[in-house]
Amino acid sequence: CLLLPRRPRGRQPRTVVIQGAPGIGKTTLARRVMCEWARNKFYAHKPWCAFYFRCQEMNRMAEQSFSELIQHKWPGSQDLVSKIMSKPDRLLLLLDGFEDFTPALIDRSEDLSEDWRQKLPGSVLLSSLLSKRMLPEATLLIMIRSTSWQTCEPLLQSPSLVTLKGFNATEKIKYFRAYFGYTKEGDDVLSFAMENTIIFSMCQVPVVCWMVCSCLKQQMERGHKLTQACPNATSVFVRYLSSLLPIRAENFSRKTHRQQLEGLCRLAADGVWHRKCVFGKKDLERAKMDQMGVATFLGVNILRRIAAEKDRYAFTLLIFQDFFAALFYVLCFPQRLKNFHVLNHANIQRLVAGSCGSKHSLSHMGLFLFGLLNRACAPIVEHSFRCRVSFGNKRKLLKVIPQLQKSSLRPLCIRSFWSQGSCSPVELNMMLEISCVCLVQCGNHWLHATTELLECGWRCLFSLPCRAPESNKLLRWWQDLCSVFAVNDKLEVLTLTTSVLQPPFLKALAAALKHPQCKLQKLLLRRVNRTGLNKDLIGVLTGNKHLRYLEIQHVEVEWKAMKLLCTALRSPRCRLQCLRLEDCLATPRVWTYLGNNLRGNRYLKTLMLRKNSLENRGLYYLSGGQLERLLIENCNLTELTCESLASCLRQSKMLTHLSLAENALKDEGAKHIWKALQHLRCPLQRLVLRKCDLTFDCCQDMISALRKNKTLKSLDLSFNSLKDDGVTLLCEALKNPDCTVQILELENCLFTSSCYQAMASMLCENQHLRHLDLRKNAIRVHSILTLCDAFPSQKKREIIFSWDPQPHPSNPTARYVPQRNQ
Repeated sequence: CLLLPRRPRGRQPRTVVIQGAPGIGKTTLARRVMCEWARNKFYAHKPWCAFYFRCQEMNRMAEQSFSELIQHKWPGSQDLVSKIMSKPDRLLLLLDGFEDFTPALIDRSEDLSEDWRQKLPGSVLLSSLLSKRMLPEATLLIMIRSTSWQTCEPLLQSPSLVTLKGFNATEKIKYFRAYFGYTKEGDDVLSFAMENTIIFSMCQVPVVCWMVCSCLKQQMERGHKLTQACPNATSVFVRYLSSLLPIRAENFSRKTHRQQLEGLCRLAADGVWHRKCVFGKKDLERAKMDQMGVATFLGVNILRRIAAEKDRYAFTLLIFQDFFAALFYVLCFPQRLKNFHVLNHANIQRLVAGSCGSKHSLSHMGLFLFGLLNRACAPIVEHSFRCRVSFGNKRKLLKVIPQLQKSSLRPLCIRSFWSQGSCSPVELNMMLEISCVCLVQCGNHWLHATTELLECGWRCLFSLPCRAPESNKLLRWWQDLCSVFAVNDKLEVLTLTTSVLQPPFLKALAAALKHPQCKLQKLLLRRVNRTGLNKDLIGVLTGNKHLRYLEIQHVEVEWKAMKLLCTALRSPRCRLQCLRLEDCLATPRVWTYLGNNLRGNRYLKTLMLRKNSLENRGLYYLSGGQLERLLIENCNLTELTCESLASCLRQSKMLTHLSLAENALKDEGAKHIWKALQHLRCPLQRLVLRKCDLTFDCCQDMISALRKNKTLKSLDLSFNSLKDDGVTLLCEALKNPDCTVQILELENCLFTSSCYQAMASMLCENQHLRHLDLRKNAIRVHSILTLCDAFPSQKKREIIFSWDPQPHPSNPTARYVPQRNQ
């Protein structure tokens, strides 16, 4: 799918950019493409000749031509190279390691070259390829980091951008399960990781996820308690990286080890501030790193040598550079007049601002610095790296951050400082006490900002060991905070995200939500720990008569939690009207139990299930007595389950809305649904079969259903390959005066202007249709105008369309803006 056209009947993109965070898997993907190409499995119908280049290969001392670059891949094959270059449209060039290429790119067109035989400097050669000045017919597959997109985008011609996002929450959970197994140890590790927001977020990168699992397993094998061995996210990296060093560091004296570590940290810090990730000989000299130190760090894979370069190095992972850059400002150096390297005011401002977003180049360094300054983390650093820690910069941070907070930065900007535990309980007392009072007393204008601020502080304190008096004081503050639900009747929605609340605090929150004056209507639980779905929190469903909506998203739902939920749903005191479960990890037994327990609730009208692995259990939900709206989307339903699903659909009495979107029902499965529509007992008004792998072959059954069904008013068939023949058949069915469909969505159904006459004829005869969505189909402008004219002017009807013709040579950027015609 990397090289598919961006629109129906569009052209295959000649430049595809794959962007992602460092370590997300771009190089792995590039190498896999090469392997698949070698096995003739990557676009086998394309007679491509593929080459994989590290961009640094073009940065040689001597100038070289592109043909010479290919000859380096196949030495002594001059005739073969000439044959390849005679058909440039068959070239597939994979360009990787963009960040290792240090010279600046050339953006002046007159400095570029189109001659692939001409010897050129590396920067000119690479820029000529990227801009398509050289080999415009070739296909480029470019791997870059997200931060490099702005650098290369101006050179690229009509690039197609693909983003590698790494592991989502469910995939992280599955990885931990695969690594540790379904054991008590695995449960403990997964709970620990999910409760630490930063650790779990970093596990989005597969290699970091492996590092975290490896480190946590090592600590458990040594008999350490995870909450003590790794009090914050930074301590996990301290444990992992320090475990690499003793292998070679045993040959160092204590003084030599400290000097080499200081040099490595200085190198990293200099690179971070100057946005530099490739280091040469002069950089090493400035950092006072000798060959012995470089060899040591190369040997333990903290540093790596740049391909095709003798004296150029980079950190193996960019996150290693961020960590050692932060360590530079924490280590104590007794031989200096000031025994630590001081952060100036400007650097602190850059760090704090950078910690607001994960895409910022300084975000990880800021997180690591705040984590290293945690009192609980300091002993781990000293023991692991055999160096003393200085808190000189912490005092300066505590002084400068409040000034930044008052001036221009939002409360969110200091989240990383608190969430890493850099403040002690004493340092947080004033902030929390004032914020609690503010939240209870404040108007709605300040409510959001105050809760953002509190979220960081509460998470920090919940992760710190507290003596009984401190714990009791914290609980009293929490109870004061929760009392806002009883005194502020404007609070109707509560979202708990990545919650780490312990049972006493959950109990206090649940008690506040059950207060007779609490007017909460919506409760959203996102990425909460599985233990958060306990008796107290689920009891809110029966204890709050105003609650109408419950959403559980990205949560591992255990058997015990589902039993509690179903018990609450069966209670006559539960007034819940809508239940949404999205991307939840649960066993087949759990999903079956939920389906079997829906019949007892007379208030529940809407059930939304998305991104859950239900497989053949969809029929249980159609049997749910009073349901009016049922969405089972992207839940791995297949054609094998459709017959039983259709049977249950026939028996339903109340259903008005059914969505089976993003399930691979295919034509065979959809036939059972269409047949069921002919004999329904329920007043079904809307059916969504969006992206269900349907084709022309199911259209005859669909037409029969539309002719016999008298209740259906809305039909969504978008993103199915109906094409011209299928849409023409559909239009014939819609001419039937008994057809009641009022809304028809055909977005991206791969049809063209060839069927517009049938569609225009249908629009003239159909008296019911008032909304037609034709977006992302290859329809010409004159066809669109004909369709618009077909709508009677006296009726309120609308067509939504988008038109994206081939650009005119005189204006290559011309593009019709999607619009609505009424």
